Amino acid sequence: MTSSKSITRSAPSSVQATTIVSSLLTVQTPGRGFTDLTGEVAKFINEAHARDGALTLFIRHTSASLTIQENADPSVLVDLTTALSRLAPESVPWTHDTEGPDDMPAHVKTMLTQTSLQVPVLGGKLALGTWQAIYLVEHRARPHRREVVLQFIGGN
Repeated sequence: MTSSKSITRSAPSSVQATTIVSSLLTVQTPGRGFTDLTGEVAKFINEAHARDGALTLFIRHTSASLTIQENADPSVLVDLTTALSRLAPESVPWTHDTEGPDDMPAHVKTMLTQTSLQVPVLGGKLALGTWQAIYLVEHRARPHRREVVLQFIGGN
């Protein structure tokens, strides 16, 4: 049982959601791997004059995904790529293979991860933890042009 002394909560704050700002982020991926979007997303929040609210990111693809992961040690991203490859290997005889042996595994990896994220915005900043970054995960072997919809809802 957790002691009430080990849990604290700040006072509630409220904002009237008067603003909706949207943008389309286009990303050219180099092929399989992680692309850090945090800097571009932070620029969007700054340009939107966002104060407090919620940022939604949505990727418009079925063979790439979004995630929030550690940004301090690059070996984390290497290990995550390895784990996803083990969960959905290209060596399996998939029925859907029209676009190549990496296509169906890419769909499975997207299903296991996320196509949308929501990040709180507090005081005009993304409320990410110290070691967190927002990544686009390319699951296909070759480079692709990916689109991510950014939408802030809140006040400014």
